[in-house]
Amino acid sequence: MLLKRLIAASLTLAAVTSVGSACAQVKIGVLTSSTGPVSLVGIPQKNTVPLLPTSVGDLKIEYISLDDASDPTKSVTEVKKLISEYNVDAIIGPSGSPNAMGVISFVAEAGVPMLAPVGTAAVVQPMTEPKKWVFKTTQNDDLIAKALVDHMVKAKVKTVGFITINDPFGENWAKVFTELAAKHNIKIVANERYQRTDTSVTAQTLKIMAANPDAVLVAAPGGPTVLPQTTLYDQGYKGQMYQTHGAALPAFLSLGKKKVDGTILAASLMLVLPEIADSNPAKKVAQKYIDDYTKLYGGAPATFGANVYDAGLLLQRAIPTAAKKAKPGTKEFRAALRDALENTKELVGTQGVYNMTPADHSGFDERGRELIQVKDGKWTLLK
Repeated sequence: MLLKRLIAASLTLAAVTSVGSACAQVKIGVLTSSTGPVSLVGIPQKNTVPLLPTSVGDLKIEYISLDDASDPTKSVTEVKKLISEYNVDAIIGPSGSPNAMGVISFVAEAGVPMLAPVGTAAVVQPMTEPKKWVFKTTQNDDLIAKALVDHMVKAKVKTVGFITINDPFGENWAKVFTELAAKHNIKIVANERYQRTDTSVTAQTLKIMAANPDAVLVAAPGGPTVLPQTTLYDQGYKGQMYQTHGAALPAFLSLGKKKVDGTILAASLMLVLPEIADSNPAKKVAQKYIDDYTKLYGGAPATFGANVYDAGLLLQRAIPTAAKKAKPGTKEFRAALRDALENTKELVGTQGVYNMTPADHSGFDERGRELIQVKDGKWTLLK
């Protein structure tokens, strides 16, 4: 009889322990565009998932990784799946700006924090009730644009041709750049749009050529950054070319080759890490990410992957704070996680230092960007 009681007690303890372990697991959904037109951005993001923290304190972290095939409609379907079927506590993704914009209302309604590794600042600006659930792990457009415009002013650029993607990324860049250019008496003499899937922008670039600007700014993310610039090169444009941080990927160099030489962009220090001073707090974090990624895949990551890596660091910091208030898997935990993310202070990531506030869900300052130029097919720090 005593033996039976001991066995029963052991089984009960095991069951309680099992339930406790299950409750002590944080589930994070990761939604990337690892296939489709945005795959140059999504692949390094998906590849970064195995490098994310798998535990913090006594809590285990499980990642559920899905692919939206670069389709904003599928992004909505997969986000709903992560929320309703997998019961995730937070979501990292999606990869594309239109995709992220399209799911904000769903994560807000469900009360699930989303860390968006996308280009457009429109996911967090202007701040609204739904956007309070969204955090952005890339530099905001105004931070990047200011660095580019400051350089234009120093270079005595008076006229600019502007060409951008016709989506939320491009819309926000058009707004930010137009305002900054006007403030510094730089005239936009050509203002063109193109689709992410276009295979020709000849009509748009001919208009830019006819306006004969001192410089041209291309605002696009990933692979589509190359087409306008190579087309202008073929048409004989000799002015200064500028790009946003959306061009900060190896494919820009490999696809553009000599046609993108001389390009100036503002982007992450990861592109020129050997030239960055050791005193920069982000250098050590960035180097670890690059080393770990290279060891796993045999090649260095694009900076877009770092946006997912930083999301993991932000969650690693926030989860213990949230866990003091509620158990993972509950509505209360997710709300506490959102609050903890919003109060992130001096978190060093791969691309800079995060300081979140209720009004700023990106958190980067000037430590989160560098002016970079392409020279002889390589990224170099512009000094």
